[in-house]
Amino acid sequence: MLAPEHRLCSSALFSTVVKKGARKGSRTVVVHLWTPEPGPEAPLELTGGPRAGLIVSKAVGNAVVRHAVSRKLRAVLATIIDDDATAASPQLQETSFVVVRALPGSAKASSKELEADVRRCLSRLSR
Repeated sequence: MLAPEHRLCSSALFSTVVKKGARKGSRTVVVHLWTPEPGPEAPLELTGGPRAGLIVSKAVGNAVVRHAVSRKLRAVLATIIDDDATAASPQLQETSFVVVRALPGSAKASSKELEADVRRCLSRLSR
């Protein structure tokens, strides 16, 4: 489960991350990453580590499928954030905001496939 301090809750922040952030995609997900510079335009939620949110639309499937995909992606993000906390060179900075948008292919993907896709997208974004 994604810890409360790592959740992205504000719809305004979701919009900002999607609009201002860089994005990379795969067959199952599109990852948006935004790391704002400190300053007057920076959001107040810059402390407590990286924040992440999900977008799982009806194109993915019915409610049961969408919730299953959401649970898998939440677990993937929690693992990535926990791994980054102990890594020498983390993929996410303390002030990073991540939005993962699930594509219809994510409905049939396993947790391992989703994790590999999210990690691959993040590594391409953090270059």
